[in-house]
Amino acid sequence: MTRLGMGTGARFAAHSFGNLFRDASHRKDADRDFYRDEAGKLADALGNLKGSVMKAGQMLSLYAQYFLPPEAVDVLSGLQDDTAPVSWSVIEPVLQRGLGDKRLAEIEVDRRPLAAASLGQAHRARRRSDGTELVLKIQYPGVGDAIESDVRTLKRLLSMTRLAPRGLDMEPVFNEVREMLHREVDYASEARYTKDYARRLADDARFIVPRVYDEYSADMVLALSYEPGVSIRHASVAALPQDTRNDIAYAFIEIFLREFFSWGMVQTDPHFGNYRIRLADDAPPRIVLLDFGATRIFGRGFIEGYRRLLSGALFGPRDDIFEGAMQIGLMEADHPRAVLDAFAELVELIMEPFRQPDEAGANPELLTPDGAYRFADSDLLPRAAQKVARNSLSRWFRVPPREIVFLHRRLAGAFMACGVLGAELKGRAMLMEALGIDDPNPSE
Repeated sequence: MTRLGMGTGARFAAHSFGNLFRDASHRKDADRDFYRDEAGKLADALGNLKGSVMKAGQMLSLYAQYFLPPEAVDVLSGLQDDTAPVSWSVIEPVLQRGLGDKRLAEIEVDRRPLAAASLGQAHRARRRSDGTELVLKIQYPGVGDAIESDVRTLKRLLSMTRLAPRGLDMEPVFNEVREMLHREVDYASEARYTKDYARRLADDARFIVPRVYDEYSADMVLALSYEPGVSIRHASVAALPQDTRNDIAYAFIEIFLREFFSWGMVQTDPHFGNYRIRLADDAPPRIVLLDFGATRIFGRGFIEGYRRLLSGALFGPRDDIFEGAMQIGLMEADHPRAVLDAFAELVELIMEPFRQPDEAGANPELLTPDGAYRFADSDLLPRAAQKVARNSLSRWFRVPPREIVFLHRRLAGAFMACGVLGAELKGRAMLMEALGIDDPNPSE
């Protein structure tokens, strides 16, 4: 931190002095290079750390598009939750304290980690009595206790890099990061959400939710059934027929809509590591759902406001967009009409995959001859991000409510999954069903 802070101060002074002698175009290029370099140094500093400060950096990157320069957003968005594992000598005492010698003796644990992340790592295990295969999610010691100090560390790191605009109140953002970190290390809560999802999806053969083994779980240990599968990016998934990949993509969008509009409960972390594809020769592919630590509950008032917002974005009038946005805390009644219209244009753009070919806002270049949206060829997310960046320059701009940030993170993740799958979807009907309204312009 000291090296980063001293270096940033000197570089910022040199950059500001240099801008005095640059014309407007060269000053813009210099700013772009400066922000990219400083974001890179921040990302490098976080990437060398474990624990909640690294995870906090990832969460901060979700908000970055709302207040950081695009160059910084690009760098911070690359922070991944895949880090080098810690040694077994660190992990074994956590298991012994959590399970006790008797329980621990019932299972054989592979000392080589299956996966490692910033807050903990996973190890495969086998129950000796019957061969049941398990995965033990084990939290690193001290992570939960360090959250408060780690969030303060991240605040200082961000301040040192001079990336955040002066005058912007960052406290609500860091309060949300702090709350989400406490949720991430609450394995008892994650176990409850895992069981709830398993119950809700028990009759839907498209999805697999791991079973929780309470007898091998503790405060810092979560025991789950081992559920094999391949990454959504795996070559075997890419090789599936177009119709099959469309079905998988449809399931990704459909479960998001069901979670939000029907259950009011959304797993908000779209990291591809939280999903696996189970392939079988004699059955359709199935989606394995993993890691429910980032699950959020949404109130009915928020859901109804969001429903009104989307309905207005699809069919009008725009006043419905504004009313819905005010209901969920995105806009205020005293915002100028130009600000409201800029926001409406953004929401209408996001609805692009659900447009009929003959509707305003449809993008014919991204539609198949029969009107399906080609996600693999779409640049919708970058276009939306550009609009967000432009809107954030307004003096009326405020960082969106946390519910919106995490909900849209999951929506963007679903769109990205459709892109990776090369999906061609007609998603209008499932959106209408989720909204609970009749389509005034149904397809032929």
